[in-house]
Amino acid sequence: MRREVVVRSALRVHQNTDLPLYLLTLTTSDLEAIAGTSRIGRDRKGKLIGYQRAQVRRHIRNIVDYLDSERPLFPSSLVLALPKGTRFRPLRGARSRDRHSTPGVLEMRVSSKASGRALIVDGQQRAAALAQSRRKDFPVPVSAFVAEDLYIQREQFLRVNSTKPLPRGLITELLPEVQGTLPPDLAAQRIPSVLCEILNTDRESPFRGLIRRASSTAEQRRTAVIADTSLIRMLRSSFASPSGCLFSYRNLSTGDTDIEGARLLLLTYWNAVRGVFPSAWGRSPIHSRLMHSGGLSAMGRLMDRIMMSIDPRSAGASRRVKQELQKVAPLCRWTSGEWTDLGRLRWCDFQNVPSQVRMISDYLVRSYLQADAA
Repeated sequence: MRREVVVRSALRVHQNTDLPLYLLTLTTSDLEAIAGTSRIGRDRKGKLIGYQRAQVRRHIRNIVDYLDSERPLFPSSLVLALPKGTRFRPLRGARSRDRHSTPGVLEMRVSSKASGRALIVDGQQRAAALAQSRRKDFPVPVSAFVAEDLYIQREQFLRVNSTKPLPRGLITELLPEVQGTLPPDLAAQRIPSVLCEILNTDRESPFRGLIRRASSTAEQRRTAVIADTSLIRMLRSSFASPSGCLFSYRNLSTGDTDIEGARLLLLTYWNAVRGVFPSAWGRSPIHSRLMHSGGLSAMGRLMDRIMMSIDPRSAGASRRVKQELQKVAPLCRWTSGEWTDLGRLRWCDFQNVPSQVRMISDYLVRSYLQADAA
């Protein structure tokens, strides 16, 4: 007979009145009945959905082998986001020994609909291993909070995994969807991540559809030639340095950022880059080093120089940027030839290593300044 409710003893922890937190144990069968995983992806309108990465089969297999061993110990808690239909009943007459928690019973509904199921915020690999294990009644510790809001779930997911080796692309794609306060290292990446998403979806952007993200489908990856982490690294550098053209778009005292102004600057510059180097734009990094991480970094450095003196809102800004880029265009070797002034470095030998990126960047900026002074 199919269960409608899973009932377990639980401890309600008094942390946040708006987001009830519970400590309890669930068996593998319980988890299969009430919980699911929200995979990262995009809906038909391109809106980001979910947040979990793909399963790691080897890691899961190792956990299964351990769980099926003679005396397994499983102290790590899973973290669940429970739907709002969850009900907690304090035990009558029971008093906790401290004021920080209340013992009781937690009632969790079993639902076949995704909207009515609990979601695994942390521990999806462990949950998958439990599902494959022979131990269906094995109890595991669980921390659970009630929150159907996907923004809150994503924020907790990033916080829990902020010190773990999550794929960088997964973190950067989720950051624009998080509205809460983030750790400093993640907060510094949020605005570049927001702009990366804009560049990948804006109809006026030369990068539209070219940026490879964690949610990209197999079909999209065939044309998405730029790794989002490469673009975000370039944007973050421009925001962080006082010599970066995006530095002034962020108010350091309030933390506010002029997203629309930064968007306009980026569209103006990179549309001009596409116009000046049409044969190198949109191609695989194997065939065009302009689309390579190193090429984007080098042209990002040049952007910081050129856009310092051009207001993207002014009339004729696009034409002016193209004129400035033409000063170095004859020297660039993105798809063929050799960088003759750099030890005859072949175009295809330009790699994303600090020494070469710095060499190409310095060469382009130096050549631009010399041409400007002539």
